Parts: sequence; C-alpha cells; structure tokens
Amino acid sequence: MGELLSPDLSIPLDNNVSEWLLGTSAVLLHHQGERVSATLLTQVQFLEVTLWDTEFGREGYKITLVVEPHLYPDFGTTEMDTIADAMRTVLSPSGKSIDILNVRPEMTRLGTDWRQHLNTANGNGPAPANQGRKARLAAEDQHPVKDDLHFTNEWEYGLYEVLKERQAALPDNDTIGIMPLAGIRLLGRTREPDFVITYKGRAGVIEVDGPHHEGPRRASNDHSRDALMYNAGIRWVARLDVRDVKARAEVEKFVDNFLARLIA
Repeated sequence: MGELLSPDLSIPLDNNVSEWLLGTSAVLLHHQGERVSATLLTQVQFLEVTLWDTEFGREGYKITLVVEPHLYPDFGTTEMDTIADAMRTVLSPSGKSIDILNVRPEMTRLGTDWRQHLNTANGNGPAPANQGRKARLAAEDQHPVKDDLHFTNEWEYGLYEVLKERQAALPDNDTIGIMPLAGIRLLGRTREPDFVITYKGRAGVIEVDGPHHEGPRRASNDHSRDALMYNAGIRWVARLDVRDVKARAEVEKFVDNFLARLIA
C-alpha cells in the first residue's frame, strides 16, 4: 500500500494508515449526522492507496475502498461523495488530497467447480442454502465437510466435533443447537458467524480466530461485528483464539465455559 504521512507531516504510517483514515473519517461523519456513511466505513475490509498526482508540489491520492461483494451495492454515489468529503477534510491538515475515491468488491478465490455452485445459487441445481456460502465457493478440497455442513478450516471443524459431543451428552429435551457458518442479516450487511449456538432459549455466537486475526484493523472489525451481534439480541459472543489452544482439553473447557456463560 502507498505510504501516507500523519497530519504533522513527520511520522510515516504504513498499513495503519488505513485504520487511521477510516476511523477518523467515520467519527467525523458520525458527528456530522451522516450515520449511514459512517456505518458503511466500519464495513470496509481495507484500503488500497496509490499516489496519483504530484504536479505543482501537491500530493493527490487514489483510494479504493475494498468491501465484501454483497456490500458493494450499498456504496452508492451519494454515500461515496459524502465519504470522500470527510476523508478530504481529515487529510487537509497534512497538505494531501484525494483525487479519486473508488469502491470495489473483495474477490473470493474460486475453485474449479465454481460453475456448479453458481448454477445451484441460480436455481439450476439443488436447493440453495445459506450455510457456509463462502466456504462452498472455494475449491471442494480446501475446506472440511461433515454431516452435510461446511467449515472454513480445520479449527472450526475441530470445535464442531467438541460441540457435537456436548450435544450428544445432554438430554434429548434439553440439548443445544449447532449452526456453523449460518448467514444472518444484521444492520447494514449480511454476516456469517463461525457458529451460532442455541441453548435453553438463548442464542450465542462463537468466533474462531486464526492467525489472520492479527493487527489493529482486524481487532477493530471484530469489535464492531460483536457490537452488531449484541444489538441484534445475541446473548453472548465468545472468541476462541487458536494460537492459544495447545490441546483438545482446552477446547472442551472453552465450550463448557461458553455454555455456562450463555445461560447465566
């Protein structure tokens, strides 16, 4: 990503400039009453920043907002103009400007069977499902499948095995429901929690955080996502960081603590 400077023109910022620019612009929009545009910025995955124009002693940048494909239509002309004005205001003290602001969908790497999945989604094959939509778009040998359920990776699959054991150990009339990668519509976007768990009239969410959940951008996105879950009535959101898990017994303890907290 291109390098920008902080407003004092002396401290170079690398990838953190994305969070600085996104966050500061979102807060400004929120204070200006532009709640829709502010919320849209919280859904941006990352920025692509390119030095665009250096004529006449100025620095003009081309910035592209990268979002999940289903969110792309939400970024209309009005919203983009509002966001661009806010970002230009944020950058103005540094003497830098945004010449072009674009938005593009983040593209999923597809497997060789993408035609089959696309035909299924269009009604030319088996009935479509909201379960594991992202995983199912990837190559079939790249994600685990069990009990006709899809999982993004081996960590989610391992957690599912433990959850199944707890499900089987509970009485038939007082057990848990396990919904991996279920599509859920929240305010402003469609989400796909790693697991939605139902138990004793409560609904909770477990997110499996792998090595890709590093850095301030991921932490900020995770916090915003959790807040949306709570606002929508999810009782408890817990995160299992696979980097801290050394043995199956730790996963079992995590699940037991999650279920106890869910119904507390």
